[in-house]
Amino acid sequence: MKEEAALFKTLSDPTRLRLTVLLAIRGESCVCELAEALNEPEFKISRHLSILRAARIVDARREGTWMYYNLLEAQSSLGEWLHLFFRKNLNDHPVVQEDVARLDQAVKRRPENCQHQAKSQ
Repeated sequence: MKEEAALFKTLSDPTRLRLTVLLAIRGESCVCELAEALNEPEFKISRHLSILRAARIVDARREGTWMYYNLLEAQSSLGEWLHLFFRKNLNDHPVVQEDVARLDQAVKRRPENCQHQAKSQ
């Protein structure tokens, strides 16, 4: 039960929950895109992504000066259920719809130095 409690504790922060849901729905994203999607400064998003990475919820890869994050494969049946719930049930939530719309716009306006091949989930 400790692992499950730790997972819920990590996701109890609204910013981390929103980031996790975005990554579940849209797949790999650059930190600059995620910051724009949540309308928050990059340093704040990076801090929350570091916490998610330490909790083994997300993984990161570096491409030049940019960091790209993706949702890790679930480590438990609870994690699998949450991934499915994020993709299938939270995509209709008004906050998530707004975040996804801003993320889509950020991807369209992606600067040349932030180009990458996004991996879909």
